[in-house]
Amino acid sequence: MIIRLKNSLYFLYIFFTFLALNIFFFSTDKVEAKSFVVNNIEISKPFEIKFDKNKVIDEGFIEAFSHLISTIIVSSDQVKIKETKLAEIKGMIESFSVKEEKFIDDTYYVNLGVAFNKKKIFNYLENKNVFPSVPNKKKFLLLPIIIEENNNNLIAFSENNIFNNWNEQNKKSNLLEYLLPTEDLEDLDLIAKNYDSIENFDFKDITKKYNLDDSIVTLVFKNKNNIRILSRITIEDKVVLKNLSFSDINLNNKNDITDLINELKITYEDYWKIFNRINTSIKLPIFVKLDSNDNLKVTNFEKILNEINLIYDFFVLKFDKNHIYYQIIFNGTPNIFLKLMKDKNFVFNTRNKTWVLQ
Repeated sequence: MIIRLKNSLYFLYIFFTFLALNIFFFSTDKVEAKSFVVNNIEISKPFEIKFDKNKVIDEGFIEAFSHLISTIIVSSDQVKIKETKLAEIKGMIESFSVKEEKFIDDTYYVNLGVAFNKKKIFNYLENKNVFPSVPNKKKFLLLPIIIEENNNNLIAFSENNIFNNWNEQNKKSNLLEYLLPTEDLEDLDLIAKNYDSIENFDFKDITKKYNLDDSIVTLVFKNKNNIRILSRITIEDKVVLKNLSFSDINLNNKNDITDLINELKITYEDYWKIFNRINTSIKLPIFVKLDSNDNLKVTNFEKILNEINLIYDFFVLKFDKNHIYYQIIFNGTPNIFLKLMKDKNFVFNTRNKTWVLQ
């Protein structure tokens, strides 16, 4: 009897699978650039008599939203979003797609891609008094150095447990990728020669070898089991110093090292998010006109507007036989807008209230 019921469930699943995916909106792979897209959300559930695919999909929506929030919100603000209800999450979803689904040993597996409407996400976060960040991926050169203050000893490269374990665990929501330097005796000798002034040493002679403009030098001052960490973060030639303190940390203990690395990664992710934060409370109207006869320019212009995260919205105000007039709502200052557009090879004449795309 149970076997017949299970077989019936399989046939019903095949028959209704498309219908189940369309209960409240259509699933599609075609996603506008105005969306936050979260891919590779994997959910599995036992295929039992009371199996409900909609509940599995709902669980995927919750996980996708959690992933998105982890990517664009600093850790201290994530608690404000923790109690978001499923209905609210669904209201911010633009579309979703089933990338893969399969049955293995009476277990249903599904891989989802979920696209969230960017404007709705921004509005929701603003109501929670939370400012999101542009989810830009970034590669940093990371140089961790342990300084044993009791015996004036420096530990770097392969003898350093932080160095050895740094890239062992990485979360999918992490924006930062870390390149660890190769072991170089000249570098080690240079660091040792500057031991007495290491907190003020700029490390440029080491970092410039790796063709990365951005770096993090992590100085770990060890005094028995007390740890003080000075992080020297360099982004676009700007240097920021971050101080952290920990107690009862054993740098030879695998669990302690893992916990310490996780704390440091959260600190660096948060700093990068703050660096890329969007002030959604600023909604600057910008008026632009361009030649309506240049179809390629019009197409490329709208494509770029869709791609820039700081653009909250844009629309056509009017058009005539010679020009199209746009209004753009921008989460930033005019100078930032002009710089972003110049980087995309769009230059404006700004002498009048309505800027002219040249």
